Formats: sequence, C-alpha cells, structure tokens
Amino acid sequence: MGEFEVHRVRFFGLVPAGVRCLAYQPRGGRLALGRTDGAVEVYNFAANYFQEKVIPGHEARSVEALCWVTGDRLFGAGLGGEISEYDLSRLCVSHSVDGGGGPIWSMAANSSGTQLAIGCEDGSVKLFQVVPGGIQFERNLDRRKGRILCLSWHPSDTHIAAGSIDILRVFDVSSGQTIQRIMVNYHVHKVKRECIVWSIAFLSSGTVVTSDSFGRVQFWDWERGTLLESHTVSTSAVLSLSVSEEEDSIVVGTSTGATYQFQLLPVKMGSLEKRWVRTKPFQHHTHDVRAVAHSSTALISGGLDAQLVIRPLMEKIQKKSYEAALRKFTFPHRRLVSCARKARLLLFQFSQHLELWRLGSTDETGKDGEVLPLRRMPEHLVQLKSKGPEHIYCSCISPCGSWVAYSTASRFHLYRVQYEGDSVSVKKVPKVPKLLLPACQLQFCADSNSLFVAAAQGSVHVLQLLEPGGCTHLHTLQPPSGCPEAVYLLAVSTDGHWLAAVSGDWAIHIYNLKSFKHHCTVPTYNCAVTAIAIHPITNNLVIAYSDQQLFEFNIPEKQYTAWSRTVQNQGLHKVWLERDSPITHITFNPKNPSHILLHDTYMFCVLDKSLPLPDNSALLMNQSTLKQLPETARQRQLHAFKICKKFQPLLFADLLDENCLVMVERPIMDFKTQLPLPIQQKKFGT
Repeated sequence: MGEFEVHRVRFFGLVPAGVRCLAYQPRGGRLALGRTDGAVEVYNFAANYFQEKVIPGHEARSVEALCWVTGDRLFGAGLGGEISEYDLSRLCVSHSVDGGGGPIWSMAANSSGTQLAIGCEDGSVKLFQVVPGGIQFERNLDRRKGRILCLSWHPSDTHIAAGSIDILRVFDVSSGQTIQRIMVNYHVHKVKRECIVWSIAFLSSGTVVTSDSFGRVQFWDWERGTLLESHTVSTSAVLSLSVSEEEDSIVVGTSTGATYQFQLLPVKMGSLEKRWVRTKPFQHHTHDVRAVAHSSTALISGGLDAQLVIRPLMEKIQKKSYEAALRKFTFPHRRLVSCARKARLLLFQFSQHLELWRLGSTDETGKDGEVLPLRRMPEHLVQLKSKGPEHIYCSCISPCGSWVAYSTASRFHLYRVQYEGDSVSVKKVPKVPKLLLPACQLQFCADSNSLFVAAAQGSVHVLQLLEPGGCTHLHTLQPPSGCPEAVYLLAVSTDGHWLAAVSGDWAIHIYNLKSFKHHCTVPTYNCAVTAIAIHPITNNLVIAYSDQQLFEFNIPEKQYTAWSRTVQNQGLHKVWLERDSPITHITFNPKNPSHILLHDTYMFCVLDKSLPLPDNSALLMNQSTLKQLPETARQRQLHAFKICKKFQPLLFADLLDENCLVMVERPIMDFKTQLPLPIQQKKFGT
C-alpha cells in the first residue's frame, strides 16, 4: 500500500438535519425523504439504495409531508402553508401553490394519484386535483375546530380519515361531510392531558389504525365508531405509522428511537380469524422516529438523529442480494468537502455558509502508526455566509486556493481569495455571467484558469477566470442528442484536454476542451454513477457505479481498457460487491501510475492494477489485520486491493502530494452530542 503522511481532519463541524418525512414509491422503487432543514432527497432502491437526487433546503420552506402522484411526480407541503412540486430533472422546486388554510401538517394522495388532500392548521381538509403542470384547488371538506395532523385515504378513494387532538374523523369524499367522529380517549378514565393522534392509516377492510401521544397503536371500526384493539408499545409517543401494500404488516416509530412491527396473524394454526400481533422491536435510532415507510421487502425508518435505516424482512427475500443487508445512511452520497492541494486548504460546505481551513504541518517523521506533533495547528481562515433563505447546492475551491465558487437555487457566486502572510482577504467577483441555474456541481481545472459549472438539461458552462479577479463565459457544452436531466458529476483531465460529465439519466459524456466539441459517450451501463476521475498520465476515465462495479475507459481511443475488460471477465471479489456504501471519490498517485485511490464512508482503498485481482477464496482484509500475519502468509494474500478501515466515517480523502494524504472524518458521536437530548429510558440494573 505504501506509506503516507496522513492529515487526520476531525474539525468539519457538519450536523446533518433530522429526517422529518418519507414517501415510498412501490412502482418505481424510489424513496423520497424530507429533512428538518427543508431538503428533499430521493433514494433509488434498484441502484443499491443510492441517493441519486438532492434538492437542498430553504429557510422559509419546511417539509412536513411528501407524496408521489401519477407520472412519478413528487409533491411536498409544510408549515409555510404552500404545496410545492419538485422538478426532479432540474433538482429544484418547479412551482408552489398556497394551500389556503395556514400551516399544512399533513398531505396524502389517493390511490390513483389524481387527487391530493391536505390537513391544515385551521381545521380544514382541502382537496386539490393533480393536473398537467401543477395542481388545482377543488373544494373544502367539512371544517371543524383543531388542526389536522394526519390524513389517510381509503383504498377505494371514497373516504378520508383524519387525526387531530383527542379525536379522529371520517369524511365522505363525494359529499364532503363528516360521517364519523371518534373520541380516542373515550376508554381512558380521568385523562388530564391531551391525546395527539400523530399518524393514521385507513385499511381496505374499513379498519382505521391510529398512533398517538399516549404510546398506543389502536385499531378502530370506523362505521360503528368502536375500538377493536389497543396496543401500548411505548411509555412515550408513537409518532409515525405505515402499512404494507398487502395490509398484513405495519411499522410504527416512537419518540424513544424504537420501531416496532405489527403483523396480522391467525389466532391459531389453520384458523381464519386473525389478529394484529406486535412481533419485532428494533432500536436503530437514538432520537424521535418521525417517519416510517414499508416496502415489499423492508421496514424503513428515519429519525431526528439524521439516520435513514432500511431493515430487511428476511422472510420476504428469496435469495441473498443487496436487499438482504441492514443499511444505515447518515451522510450524503455526494461531496461536501473540496481541497486546494497546492495551497493545503480545505473548503467545508454547510447549508448556509462555507468554511475555509488551512491544514496543520509538522517537521517530524516517524514510524507507521505514530502520531506526529504539529509545528503549526490547523487554522480557520474564512467563513463565507450565503445571504438569503436558499441553501447551498454545491461549492468548490481551485487547486491553487485563490478562487472559491458556490451556487444556490437562484444565484451563482465567485470569490477571489488572496493571502498575504497570515492575513486573508476575500473579494466577490462582480458581474458573473448569467447561467442556467441551479448549478449542481462545480469543478476547477488543474491550472485554476477555468471553472466548469454543471447545470440543467445536460449542459456544462465553461468560464474563464481572469486576473486580478473576474470571469467570462467561454462556451456551453451540451450532449448532441439532448438530455432532460441535470449534470451531477464532473471530472477534468490534468492537461486540460478532456471533461467528463454525468447526468441524472446516468449517461457519461466526454468533451474535448480544445475544440469544445462532444468527443464520445461511454457505453451505457444500467446503474447509477457514484464517482468519476481522469488519470493524470494516461487520460483514462475511472468510473465507480452504485453496484460497486469499477470500469476504466480510454478516452482518446473511445473504448474500455484491457484492465477493465479483465475486471469484467474475472469479476470483483464478492465481499467488495456486497458493500452497501457507494464510492464517493476517486484520485490517483502520480508516483505510482498503476494506483487508483478511492473511498466510501467506511473504508479507504488503494487499488494496484499491477497486481492480480483476488478471487472469492482470498481474504479481502483490512491492512491493519494483514500486518499481523507472518511474511509468508502476507505474500499469499498479495492482491490488488489494499484496504484501510481506520478512518470512519470518512467524508473525504485526497492526495495532497505523492507522500501525503488528507482524511476528513465526522465521528457519529461528535454531532450527536449537538442534538437535543433524547428521551431517557430506565434500564434494568441502573
């Protein structure tokens, strides 16, 4: 693997926002997730649960509910009182409509995806019709006092159940009248506090399922208004609830961080009578589980601890596959850190500001594993605050450290940074070109003379940077056949000759930067691209896909390399392919042209192309484990993959020079100490 001096960075103070709501789309195998900062993410289950789309948040736009409707359209609503439709191609809000009832607490789509119902602060339930290009207000249902906290349509689309404080109501959709009113505390004596109905589900059998602030999951006969079953699952609130498509399984989330599964099971073997039984408790979260969803093969939960947990139902999985692994996602599958190699600077991206840091330095040398004393401590140089309510989409610093760029939904900013001794001055570049925003990715060229701005419809803008501080628009690169999706990954060659761009349809286009012409398209592979990089010497494009496959494409010759064909013929190690975290960054070591350096959240790997690929009988071991083996055993384990798992969770890794690495970690407990205290539970023996 070779020896590197490693800058171990733990001062990136990222605190991911908590999960507020989830919406699973069974037909497309996609999960939409809304966070407490207003951001919306889309995970593709077929692409190994890759986070394929991110729409950053907005200070004035909360997301309390998300809904998929006909035509793979996604709507969101929140306490701002607006219903927004998201443009999943351009990665922004396409348009918004005022709900007309104050803050919106809940939203649900009917089974055909043609109508939306919203529950408002003023106690009204409003119906909107989904039409091409937006939604239209249809009518109000019977209004009563008390905010509508949750909604659910009957599968026949004839009735809507709505939960409020101390009460649930059933509406007839055609007449708009309340036809049933049930007091959820009727069976509890001497109640001194309100009972909040946090979540509701309307089953095809006519049963209404509620979860409430008393820690109960209750089953109601809506026609008779009677309680069928009641299960107390927690001493605190049950905040969320979701039902499987077959209506034989329910998952609920509580404010203690626990999730529970209920299953509809026969009372005894062979009996036709069935009852709901609490079968499986899980404790994957530390804070409130505000959102749950139920896919055909997994229970999905999202908590205020920022974790998305996908827990497989093994009885539903026919064979071992990606679906069989328990997955926990805390950090984004995209880059939030960029590095100025020559200047030894790091740029950290937060939701509404950027931080520029200078790395520490040492004069000492030592043995493998030693911690060296610093001659100069890491230094926080600059904080750039983004004005306005929009959150930052992407950011980048030039290799020389003299330019910083970032983009929000409607604005692109470029700054000139100058260093004089220990002082730093930042000057905003005036009159930047008007571009097709939002920019989804930014990339400087190796000589810091050009900036590439990835935008909508597959386009990439090329800006020339001017001294002492200015820029001009040179060209806009576009794929020859057109593309509806935004570009989300860029890679530029060190010699400034080639640019690779990946769009949301997973197509990889190569452009010649000398002629500004489209050079070729990489052969289509039916999986999401997670990282790309161009080798500084060979100009080969290395591609990592979400199914953990690796390809190497020769750009000048427009074909895969011999090594890439060997990889596909022989296959990668099964342990490598079973990893559930995508490769997020690729770089190279000019001293060893055969080395490819790549990392995901849990490992850093040096892939040596000069060594043979391991077969499935070989052990894909961590380097620290390998060092403990005798020399003869180590030689038997000699293969291309050199893996290090010392640095976790790893948000960024890059090569500063041929002997020096920087590793940016964000330990889970570091940011969890900044979250509100969870509900403390009494544990036996304490």
